[in-house]
Amino acid sequence: MKIIGLTGGIGMGKSTAAAFFHRAHIPVFDADACVRALQAPGGRALPAIAAHFPGTVQNNRLDRAALRAAAIARPDGFAILNRIIHPMVRREELAFLARARRRACRVAVLDIPLLLETARRPYVDTVLVVSAPLAVQIHRVLLRRTMDRAQVEAFIARQMPDREKRRRANLVIRTGLSRFHALRTLRRFMQTLQP
Repeated sequence: MKIIGLTGGIGMGKSTAAAFFHRAHIPVFDADACVRALQAPGGRALPAIAAHFPGTVQNNRLDRAALRAAAIARPDGFAILNRIIHPMVRREELAFLARARRRACRVAVLDIPLLLETARRPYVDTVLVVSAPLAVQIHRVLLRRTMDRAQVEAFIARQMPDREKRRRANLVIRTGLSRFHALRTLRRFMQTLQP
């Protein structure tokens, strides 16, 4: 089974690329969705989050805005959060790959925002990085209305620089030009996966 790692910074267009693979009936592991499940009411990550970020969990529910603010406010905030979440996500990722192998899938996609920042995955065959100009990236995130500009810039500053991600990619999907351009690049990539 060929394993594709799909990554890129916040607001770069991973969702568009992941949706492309879904439409092609290729199984996609969504690390963000996994994190949301771990942080949902009663989620497995909540006790550890509450212990390290007091006041962010009330009545077994996570206040995402409070957690984001607490993590940004502490120099080690994101590192602590990553140490809590990443091992849990990794277990779900490996279970996803095992299920895909049992179903004899030819290709599986790991949609992981921090693919290049976290533990090495020797089983990933190809790394696809979605990329857009910084102004486009910031604009897209601001449209979500979950963070103000200062928070967006602080979040981006804590991520691996886009140029470094592009350098480490097997293929860069440029999403700042047009949706058509990005999808054309993905269609060409899919042709390379044909047996």
